[in-house]
Amino acid sequence: MRILHTSDWHIGRTFHGHSTVENLRVVLAALVDEVRQRAVDVVVVAGDIFDSATPAADFYTVLTSALRQLREAGATVILTSGNHDSATRLGFQSEFAQLAGIHVITRHDQLDTPVTISDEHGPVHFYGIPYLEPSLVRHLYPEAKLTTHEQVLGFAMGRVRADLAARGGRSVVLSHCFAVGVESSDVERDITSGGIDYVPAGVFDGPDYIALGHIHSRNTISERVRYSGAPLHYSFGEATRPRGAWLVQLDAAGLGEVSWVDLPIPRRLAALTGTIEELLTDARHDADADAWVSAVLTDQVRPLDGMRRLQQRFPHCVNVQHRPQVTADAGDESYAERVRGKSDNEIVADFLTFVRNGSGPSEYERKTIRDAIAVQAASDDLDEAVA
Repeated sequence: MRILHTSDWHIGRTFHGHSTVENLRVVLAALVDEVRQRAVDVVVVAGDIFDSATPAADFYTVLTSALRQLREAGATVILTSGNHDSATRLGFQSEFAQLAGIHVITRHDQLDTPVTISDEHGPVHFYGIPYLEPSLVRHLYPEAKLTTHEQVLGFAMGRVRADLAARGGRSVVLSHCFAVGVESSDVERDITSGGIDYVPAGVFDGPDYIALGHIHSRNTISERVRYSGAPLHYSFGEATRPRGAWLVQLDAAGLGEVSWVDLPIPRRLAALTGTIEELLTDARHDADADAWVSAVLTDQVRPLDGMRRLQQRFPHCVNVQHRPQVTADAGDESYAERVRGKSDNEIVADFLTFVRNGSGPSEYERKTIRDAIAVQAASDDLDEAVA
């Protein structure tokens, strides 16, 4: 049996204020092509189907289209809810969907009732464990201590193993959690509290394969416990990490070969560093013209209108930070000490030097300052004469 493991579609998520829906359509279409070409039997999606618990109507259309195409490509689809999803909304009419070969598992009482699919070697039992928030499920099982995610998933896996022992055969588990020992990025919504909600990999002992979701980058905890990561980059911290899915093969004895399937990156991410003139003129950055760009400007003084200027060369520049290579020593004098005995012209010039990282006023600015102070002084003299 061939299984494609994916997760964290996050339909509806934005990237620095820009919609990612069209890019996600491109990737999901490529995923469908892989399913068709590789004759995949089952596609498992391990949570965070949507980015919000209240997705817009258009985002349901994206999901419906993807599921229909996966079925047309010949695969049965099994998906579970993640911490971003509303279990109730995602699971709406799931009983009708399963009649079409699309199994949506979002309720706690479904986790030990597998979706069973058979191949030439016999049955394979797919157990979906939806995201279970301890505070929301502990009252349902008063006989068990369910304070942390480790305890909740340990309880869930105990039920799975008990059911599997009675049925026999090969098995796959879908779960959405933060497992110990994986490298995360800066976009996964925190489901930990002081580290107590990390889940040890040993909790998942037993089944032939564990398809995990929540971490947005590909991670291999063991041969049989893996994260597929998200199909799109949702953070510049993920820029160098591949996007794709795991192709898992089960043979007669259980887990067989597991290989990585690359998916396209519709718009790559580029993190650029340099002065604004370097970024605007250096030919090395020609290849980044169509990328999502995050720029770190190293000019001593923050450039005026930096974002607009960068977007003339990089239309998809979405983030600009100023980190000067040289930082002026402002000293430890108080404000009163810095201005004591100085003229108004000197005070304004020193202020500009202070707030502009050691770069004082230009000659033009000095003249403007002198003129402005002179006008104000003349106005003050006139007010005194009238008084």
